Amino acid sequence: MGSTLTVAQDDEIDAGPRTLRPGAERLCIVTRVVKPVGDMIRFVVGPDGSVVPDLKRKLPGRGLWVTATKEAVKLAVARKAFGRGFKRDVRVAADLDGFVERLLERSALDALAIAHKAGGVASGFSKVEGVLDKERVVALIHAADASADGVRKLAAAAVRRFGDTDQRPVEIKLFTSAQLDLALGRANVVHAAVLAGPASDGFLARCRSLDRFRCENGSVWGGSPRRRDEPAGERNM
Repeated sequence: MGSTLTVAQDDEIDAGPRTLRPGAERLCIVTRVVKPVGDMIRFVVGPDGSVVPDLKRKLPGRGLWVTATKEAVKLAVARKAFGRGFKRDVRVAADLDGFVERLLERSALDALAIAHKAGGVASGFSKVEGVLDKERVVALIHAADASADGVRKLAAAAVRRFGDTDQRPVEIKLFTSAQLDLALGRANVVHAAVLAGPASDGFLARCRSLDRFRCENGSVWGGSPRRRDEPAGERNM
């Protein structure tokens, strides 16, 4: 909270990824609100003139920034904000918001696969119940098509172990059973538990990004944005 954030320049477009510094902020071309780059998505123009999302903020070239929500990306496309921002003719996919969502989804599932390979994921109802009794579980994953009864029983088990505290695992319902099958390399995955560890941190961060993108107001796990005329020190933290 004591660090000083670097406020974005008045210019919408950045000078390239190397200009980004820790704590940097940028101006959203849709909302006209300044936010930390971690709450935004960078876009660049590819060699063929198409607008490309740069989720890792490392692609070469100058970039424009949009608040990391599905609605904001939709508005950027509808209002032709990319052409105006880049000051040139660009190709923008009509379903750019859906493409970004799929990239975020793929990133989260890849991170889940990495956590699994590191031994940090248990799958199957019985195994999840078992690790809840003895391991530090940071997240419970339930397939989007999971039964309400199974979700309820595992939630009750988590409360018995961790109580209603900040140690209680978060519940993630962002993926289908088929998607979990592919990520974990087994069939019929409905429930899984993610154990504490470096690999799980990366997975949770990507889940937050995906969840925030899908939420209309983008505030599920995020802070409140500040407008350009609000000093950094007055931001709600």
